[in-house]
Amino acid sequence: MSIARTTEIIASSDKSFDDAVEAGIERATKTLDNVTGAWIQDQEVTIKNDKIKEYRVRMKVTFVLKD
Repeated sequence: MSIARTTEIIASSDKSFDDAVEAGIERATKTLDNVTGAWIQDQEVTIKNDKIKEYRVRMKVTFVLKD
C-alpha cells in the first residue's frame, strides 16, 4: 500500500505558462522524492505598461511517501 501527499507550488516565468510549469516541477523534484504528478490549479499573469510581465501557475504536486 502506498500513501501519497500533495503540496502547493507557485511558480513563475517571464516566457509562458508552460515554462512556469516546467520551472515548478523542476524545483519540486529537487526537494521532494517520488513526485508522481501535478495538477494545475490556477493560472494568472502580472501586467506592467500594458504588457504581460510574468506568467504564474499554482499547482498541486503529488508525491509518494517512503515506507
